[in-house]
Amino acid sequence: MPLPTGVYRADQVGSLLRPKDLLAARDQVEEGKITATQLRELEDKYIADVVQKQQAVGLRAVTDGEFRRRWFHVDFLKRLSGVEQRGTIQPTNVSVSGTMPPRLVVVDKIGHPTPIQVDDFHFLESHIDKNKATTKVCIPSPTTIHFRNSRETIDENAYPTLEPFFEDLARVFQEELDDLYKAGCRFVQLDDTNLAFLCDPKMRAEAEQRHGDANALARQYASLINAAISKRPKDMTISIHLCRGNHRSQWFAQGGYEPVAEVLFKELNVDAYFLEYDDARSGDFSPLRFLPPQKVVVLGVMTSKKAELDDRAQIINRLREAATFCPRGLDQLCLSHQCGFSSTSEGNNLSEEEQWAKLRLEVDIAKEVWGGDLSV
Repeated sequence: MPLPTGVYRADQVGSLLRPKDLLAARDQVEEGKITATQLRELEDKYIADVVQKQQAVGLRAVTDGEFRRRWFHVDFLKRLSGVEQRGTIQPTNVSVSGTMPPRLVVVDKIGHPTPIQVDDFHFLESHIDKNKATTKVCIPSPTTIHFRNSRETIDENAYPTLEPFFEDLARVFQEELDDLYKAGCRFVQLDDTNLAFLCDPKMRAEAEQRHGDANALARQYASLINAAISKRPKDMTISIHLCRGNHRSQWFAQGGYEPVAEVLFKELNVDAYFLEYDDARSGDFSPLRFLPPQKVVVLGVMTSKKAELDDRAQIINRLREAATFCPRGLDQLCLSHQCGFSSTSEGNNLSEEEQWAKLRLEVDIAKEVWGGDLSV
């Protein structure tokens, strides 16, 4: 039974630490000191450089590091028509400090007036060695426009009931995936915090106050994601990354995958899962018993939150432990860090040199466990 293409034994969630010049330039655009065109030219320069660095450390799934975004989800979602940025989201768990993400509200019918990622894909694709690497496009999951919102943040004139809202939401993602496929993209990752947030007892209870029964909400989200990807051609691989929060080395949620495991593995029609497993907050590996034999889990047992290198022997032992729960053992697993290094523009608390050292170690461990090619 073939496994999905585009995923590699040493893989990555996608975001990388932004160069300081790029961070400063983004602020200068908002202050009116430079133009958006000048910012994009600088982004192009640094993305071309970071592509080469990814390939140099041995990564074969290559991203743009999310260098064109402040937030992993906001910059994409606010380009949909009918969506506006208003205020900020307040932290709901543990001691989270620093800038919080903007709140996105639905003020009209949701639309997809123009492709969002196609130009970025073309630029990225033009800079990779196609004989050695795959261009990976990361976009937010459609659930990210709903979970933190309530009925009051979805305009009742546009959507008197929510069924048409979810239908429109699925449609705009179908259109974006179709645009990407026509541009040549064959691997897309959906970044989803919300199925993981439903594993956290406190966040689960808060979600029930907004949206009702959490088990029904998980199934509704699976149906939404399935509808969003339902029209993809067979040769387009779709993965989903589940994240418990990743902001300046801080986290938002905790709890094992058991509350959503059956929905995640039995109902969600994605090809691969990027799962956060870097510490005890993520629970044990037993939810992997539901993994179908034709799918792959990229196991995030390494951490992007700390500067110190992970312990090689410990990582290998954890991979082998996880494999005991998978129908096809190690063949269904790959290795990554639990999340990107910079889900928000501020980045985690480590240097670029430490980031690349951690990625080199990841590639080395994967070669030791699976061999040198890294193909699944």
